[in-house]
Amino acid sequence: MHKSLMGQAVPRKEGIEKVTGRARYIDDLTFPGMLHGVTVRSQVPRGRILGIFFEGDIPWDEFVIVTAKDIPGHNAVALILEDQPYLADEFVNHPEEAVVLLAHHDRYLLEEARRQVRIDIEPLPAIFSLEDSLARKEIIWGEDNVFKSYLMEKGDLDSVWPLADYVVEGEYRTGAQEQLYIEPNGMIAVANAHEGVTVWGSLQCPYYVHKALVKLFDLAEDRIRVVQAETGGGFGGKEEYPSMIAGHAALLAWKSGRAVKIIYDREEDMVATTKRHPSRTRIKSAVTKEGKLLGAEIDFVIDGGAYATLSAVVLSRGTIHAAGPYVWPNLRVRSSAVATNMPPHGAFRGFGAPQSIFAMERHLNEVARTVGLEPDELRRRNFLHEGESTATGQIIREKIDLPGLMDRAFVQADYHAKRARFAAENGSGNIRKGIGFATFMHGAGFTGSGERYLKSVVALEATPAGRVRILMSSTEIGQGTKTIFSQIAADALGIDYDLIELAQPDTANVPNSGPTVASRTCMIVGKLVESASLGMKQTLIGSGFYDPSDFPQGCKLYLEKFATLKTVAEYQAPPGVFWDDTKYQGEAYGAYAWAVYVAEVSVDLTTYETHVDDFVALQEVGRVLHPVLAAGQIEGGVAQGIGFAIYEKVAWKNGRMANGQMTNYIVPTSADLPPIRVFFEENPYTYGPGGAKGIGELPLDGPAPAILNAIEMAIGRPVNHIPLTPEDLCA
Repeated sequence: MHKSLMGQAVPRKEGIEKVTGRARYIDDLTFPGMLHGVTVRSQVPRGRILGIFFEGDIPWDEFVIVTAKDIPGHNAVALILEDQPYLADEFVNHPEEAVVLLAHHDRYLLEEARRQVRIDIEPLPAIFSLEDSLARKEIIWGEDNVFKSYLMEKGDLDSVWPLADYVVEGEYRTGAQEQLYIEPNGMIAVANAHEGVTVWGSLQCPYYVHKALVKLFDLAEDRIRVVQAETGGGFGGKEEYPSMIAGHAALLAWKSGRAVKIIYDREEDMVATTKRHPSRTRIKSAVTKEGKLLGAEIDFVIDGGAYATLSAVVLSRGTIHAAGPYVWPNLRVRSSAVATNMPPHGAFRGFGAPQSIFAMERHLNEVARTVGLEPDELRRRNFLHEGESTATGQIIREKIDLPGLMDRAFVQADYHAKRARFAAENGSGNIRKGIGFATFMHGAGFTGSGERYLKSVVALEATPAGRVRILMSSTEIGQGTKTIFSQIAADALGIDYDLIELAQPDTANVPNSGPTVASRTCMIVGKLVESASLGMKQTLIGSGFYDPSDFPQGCKLYLEKFATLKTVAEYQAPPGVFWDDTKYQGEAYGAYAWAVYVAEVSVDLTTYETHVDDFVALQEVGRVLHPVLAAGQIEGGVAQGIGFAIYEKVAWKNGRMANGQMTNYIVPTSADLPPIRVFFEENPYTYGPGGAKGIGELPLDGPAPAILNAIEMAIGRPVNHIPLTPEDLCA
């Protein structure tokens, strides 16, 4: 009898390869005659290119040199809006914008050559703040500097203001954040007119890169091939940016006729690639004296940087999550993504939700203080329950119990006792203590009709060796994709975990299962793996060779007989999931994860340092398929959230990141982190594999507001911006 693998901490599928050093990352790969490539970038935030000069004692005739005039196809990265050039031609719009590419076999000479390229630029006025962009101090993009805007309405907000006992207003800001994955961006390309273009790289989304290269080279789809190498982390930072570096490597390869490798060092990766969008949120809410939320007006703005990249969809998720897990009978959310002359901001774990959730959770603490209720009691009176509707009018059909989650989290954190004790003790001494929490939700999968549009596909095939191979473009970037998919397939087939293998994501060999983003890999693609596995099992049963009493012992024999057997599953939306893109109403997500996070902090009034002393993270994510990987996802996300809240501050100077090194961009180390105590409530989701929902992005949403709520208690005054460094706290 096959024992279910769901909920079991099976060995990590690629673990041995990684810990023994056999796993080959992009910089481990070499090709015969390979050249190295670098990018020459603008140091001016905005201006007109007057000339490019190759100076110094450099043998320039030995170098491959590429500028915009060498591009064979369309000089724009194909994503949502095709506004970002691979190489600036007439104008530059941010510091670090790529202008020239160089390649040579000698990496040291190449670096010297990069320093000897002079780009003569006539400066133009630049915009560096949301306020100046919104005020149209200069028009730097389109007609009004606005990449995208949304209006989301529910009820009749204008009618509630006269009914309110209190009207509470506040402004909340979040800063940029660097993904700081372990492995910087890197790519190798082989390209020529006869064979087309092949790239290998550290990336999250092979088919994003494929789409971009098709346009860049104006080639047929079957002449572009993208292969994911082993990837050392992404967190969203390798969602859209790899299309840029892949294009650069491929252009150099196309012109030289040789393989070209581009590997960023840490500083270039930090200053030139995308970061989390800075944000400003203004909230005006109407509430009764009993603490009932009547309505709110929310103005949510994010800084997109110089080009659109993924700002529209980051804004979308931030907009939908801005209301939190609460009942708002009346609501109006206006949101905009605006242009500045900073390097483009892009995807980062949480994808807009951490920004808007931070604002709402801080705001509700202010509402509670105004009304005279404890923060937890205010939330209890306004939590969403089954049968009630979200900000988009989506009826909650899940069995959710936010009051129960809160009770359990508070017991684990000893919340009420500590809150009383800290309040009594904070009148003396330089160390002040606080405890705070955040309650929140995160939608899994693409927003609205996104999954219908993608039509993701997964295939399974039997191999001559009597194994089952999973074919999909979803990537392993450290989060456990290979392990989870193997568990799902083995469980559905009723066979041994070791009989499952996964094809390397390669657009020449695997179907498009969509990008590895949006907490969709397990819930959406994993469900397709489950469906394809069940389809294969049914085929084996129908063959007459399948003997349930001999499975899985005889599995290898059966699969060998069907070495050509292949089954395919394509995404089908769950029933009752409909979305109106025009009205921005309907079922925004197939399912939500729900959470209560509690943070305990100490604030030193001498040094103004904040330390998180204890952290409780309780979440309901459907069924937990792999408890060790799931806990690791939460622990890692909380660590990043702590950095977002009190450590990680990007220092901007004329649109350029001035602290683009790990020596002065401060992230929390293990010595800075508290015990992170992770707990799960299980409530299986019908349309997830084994009942699982999304998990990866959720833990970034809660830490910052929980920590700031705790800091407010410790110091006795609200602070509504992050990161909250010692310098900010003492100002």
